[in-house]
Amino acid sequence: MVTNITNLGRSGLSDWLIQRVSAVILALYTLFIVAYLLFNPGLDYVTWSNLFAQTWMRIFSLLAFISLAAHAWVGLWTVTTDYLKSTPVRLGAQVIIILAVFVFLVWGIQVLWGA
Repeated sequence: MVTNITNLGRSGLSDWLIQRVSAVILALYTLFIVAYLLFNPGLDYVTWSNLFAQTWMRIFSLLAFISLAAHAWVGLWTVTTDYLKSTPVRLGAQVIIILAVFVFLVWGIQVLWGA
């Protein structure tokens, strides 16, 4: 039997909802980026930089980063609880995953909002 020591008191419904909402946000972000690239065939650095200099795009990108982090955590938590039966191994893997997701999220925020 698997013990739920790292799910932080969430229910299956909240995990399901996080996965679905984050997937929709990521899909919308991906579609926007692909459409932007298709409609701007002569894209240069200045145009790309101007897009990401706009506050609405930074907020949209931040929302996508947070969605990616949440989606990855819920998905990987599910995989580790399903396939890693040893509690110490599962906990170690989940700690590494949490740290990696946190580092990537902070790094993405720094790139997005940094100087």
